[in-house]
Amino acid sequence: MPRRGENIHKRNDGRWEGRYRYREADGTYKYKSIYGKTYREIKERLNSMLSQSNAANELLLKDEQAQFRDCYKSNVSFKEVSEKWLAHIEETRKYSTYIKYLKLYERYIKETLQNAYISEISNDLVAEKLFNSDLGLNISTNIKHSILAIINQILKYANEYYLCPAIKLSNKYPKDRNNHIEIIKHSDQALLLKYLYQDIDVSKAGIILCISTGLRLGEICSLKWEDIDLDQTIIHVNSTVQRIASLNQESKTTLMITSPKSVFSVREIPISKEIKELLLQVKKCDQGYLLGGDKPMEPRTYQNRFKKYLREIKVKEYNFHILRHTFATNCIDNGMDVKSLSEILGHSDVQITLNKYVHPTMETKRKYIAALSSVYSQYCGQTSRWTSI
Repeated sequence: MPRRGENIHKRNDGRWEGRYRYREADGTYKYKSIYGKTYREIKERLNSMLSQSNAANELLLKDEQAQFRDCYKSNVSFKEVSEKWLAHIEETRKYSTYIKYLKLYERYIKETLQNAYISEISNDLVAEKLFNSDLGLNISTNIKHSILAIINQILKYANEYYLCPAIKLSNKYPKDRNNHIEIIKHSDQALLLKYLYQDIDVSKAGIILCISTGLRLGEICSLKWEDIDLDQTIIHVNSTVQRIASLNQESKTTLMITSPKSVFSVREIPISKEIKELLLQVKKCDQGYLLGGDKPMEPRTYQNRFKKYLREIKVKEYNFHILRHTFATNCIDNGMDVKSLSEILGHSDVQITLNKYVHPTMETKRKYIAALSSVYSQYCGQTSRWTSI
């Protein structure tokens, strides 16, 4: 018996009829019928016809794609695809991301590759035109990585939307291996915190908040009082502020509030009882933003204010981001698990936390080595003379 959905039925004259769809050479679809004495006969013949039809359609489709590729292989310019890709990025990505890609494209890629066809793009061409030190193009390794990432995105766009052959450039340039993440020295941390708690105000409280939670500069500058739940002792991080190059002719840059660095940066951070009391001490009812009153704080202004504090206590002028490094390292040194720290920092993967931010101090390493020596001494039934080191 025919199954539901099958195009097989028994005719009034007693014969069985099966219908199948096939594709003509001009791309249109038509139906054909086959006839037989039994359902099983029609079923077998129909399966055979469908297999032949599908194989023919697949060959026809591949032939059409090959014709498109042959056509575009010689005619689509890298410039044309790049402009379409940039328009796509502008529509689908954050404005700050679009500006970053646009500036890199205009500075390093546009003029060099605008006359090339997509099919001509290769590692050798990019190395010759963009990364050739003989031409005076001394581009850092990190910038090379960004350039190759943008070109590969353009090539992928060409493959998806123009049916160009799939091309992917390899990245043979080793990353700059600088695993040393600087933190504020313990002695300088003590001096800084002692200074900040003297004559406390909202600016000083913001620095204490950053070294206590790992907030980024843009995140603290855009933080509103409504983002701080003092009853539940939780900070809701859902925005950042940064100065971005402007496409407006009236100004070169603009201060823009956007969503955080990534979806993982939208997060909740618990705060301690001490931080809650500190915030209550500096809170003003008429302020919308924690630092800037009715508008976000300019990140560069707050960065300079932090350096002013450092000069006043006569310590090294650390970069603001070192507060985040210091927070992460202090958390690990005091026993916090990496997964919890990763979520507090807003990382997408714990490996980022481990590789970039978590660098135990020499004191911590020495403590664990001493503890191991103590264990070995217990195996021997004696007290180690090294455990006090």
